[in-house]
Amino acid sequence: MLEIWGRPYSSNVIPVIWTANELGLDYTLQLAGGSFGKLNTDAYAQINPNRMIPAIRDGEFALWESLSIVRYLCDRYGAGTLSPADIQTRAIADQWMEWSASRAFMPVIYLFFATVRTPPEERDVTKIARLRDEAHEALTILDAHLADRPYVCGDAFTMGDIPLGCVAYRYFTVEVDRPPLPNVEAWYQRLAERPAYKDHVMRHFGTNPDEWAALEKSCASEGVL
Repeated sequence: MLEIWGRPYSSNVIPVIWTANELGLDYTLQLAGGSFGKLNTDAYAQINPNRMIPAIRDGEFALWESLSIVRYLCDRYGAGTLSPADIQTRAIADQWMEWSASRAFMPVIYLFFATVRTPPEERDVTKIARLRDEAHEALTILDAHLADRPYVCGDAFTMGDIPLGCVAYRYFTVEVDRPPLPNVEAWYQRLAERPAYKDHVMRHFGTNPDEWAALEKSCASEGVL
């Protein structure tokens, strides 16, 4: 049985959970991090010596780092589909996964925290505008790439779409005036039709500490989301 360690609303855990569900894998979600704790134990250090989330244990095999886990799951359980069989197509998927982490993720996650995770009366409108512009500038590169293809690697959904799809949801749920990105928006709508994306990415994140606490309580009661 595959074990996924983390919180199902963590930005680094969500891609792993989405991947597992796209692949139809049976797994157990071990709630860890935040108020769930468990990271500073000797047992968890054997899984991830960094004592961070996410991490997985697949039988006797343990792995950490979000993108490495996504690649592993796709290579092992989705070879020829989520992990493209053609080596150059797979390299393109890998390229956009790396680009998501190095270029797109940071301005979007900072924009998310500056808006969704900051009370309205404490928001810095100048900072928000700057982060919005930085996020848009990065995503224009993706928009140009998607001009003649429905997904990052062409006609088929692959692992290359997964990290960016998680970034896109946070970007499009932030309440700011966004310049148009027609190709990214069309791609995002295609992702939104996928059941695993709806269930495990398009989730409410909470807008204040009370809601965050309620999310953790809900997770604890459900065990696996």
